Amino acid sequence: MFRGVSQLNLDSKGRLVFPARFRDRLINHCDGEVVATIDYRDKCLVIYPLPEWEVIEQKLIALPDMRESTKRFKRLLIGHAQEIQVDNNGRALVPPPLRDFAGLAKKVVLIGQGNKLELWDEARWEQRRTQWLEEAAAPDAELPEDLEGLSL
Repeated sequence: MFRGVSQLNLDSKGRLVFPARFRDRLINHCDGEVVATIDYRDKCLVIYPLPEWEVIEQKLIALPDMRESTKRFKRLLIGHAQEIQVDNNGRALVPPPLRDFAGLAKKVVLIGQGNKLELWDEARWEQRRTQWLEEAAAPDAELPEDLEGLSL
């Protein structure tokens, strides 16, 4: 499980150094083999351990191509997916096309999301997080139906 928020820096070559708490899981769970792809709605990257990605990829491949929106979704997610190797020092090169898509420069934020990680440009993350907090605090904000039965 990946949890928590980490503020990190990409080096001049576009390499990310995963925090130790994520690094150990990535190396032990999938030998450091991960797949990164885009989240086209939020303009960030999503990073999956290879076994997790393979399950998702098979579900995507099984979807029929008769609907244009399904084809578009598959093209974007599978088409942008790139295998990345995390070395024993926890470093991984984020491919330039993915860095460009997400607007990643030096300062980035890595967000644990359970079975995956999200990689954000720091400024974009701060902007979106502020927006989400404001929306959640609004007097007319409603809890999504699928969360109403969740007890925290």
